[in-house]
Amino acid sequence: MASRSGTRIARKARSKAEVDFATWLMMAKLGSFDDLPANAQGFLLSYRARLERMSEAESKVVAIQEVYVSYYGEMGGCGAAPELDAPAKSVDNDTVQSQRPRKPPAARLAAGASDKPAARISVPALLIFAAMVALIAAYTFLAT
Repeated sequence: MASRSGTRIARKARSKAEVDFATWLMMAKLGSFDDLPANAQGFLLSYRARLERMSEAESKVVAIQEVYVSYYGEMGGCGAAPELDAPAKSVDNDTVQSQRPRKPPAARLAAGASDKPAARISVPALLIFAAMVALIAAYTFLAT
């Protein structure tokens, strides 16, 4: 049980470290370095210092590992932070992606199921407006 909760803490800490580091890096690039918390500034300063000795990708990996170890301890992990398999995505990519798979749009679900009713047909706004004007004109004509 302890190893399962330790792995859960490790995964959460790793995910949070990756997202936070990407956020901090983007904020620093946008000129908001001074607005970051002190620990974030420290991680970014060590990241920048490493850039002189190693590539950007290697420096990011080391920085995320440092943040991960810090978060693992803060989240209640016991002992040394376990080594987790890195995600299959490229470290050079500065985009942050959702961890959950997206649901297909409702139109695709409706089109794929034969027992469900067909998807609604959208009516252009101009057609709706014209119908309203015609109804008001008809009401005014008939009311007088």
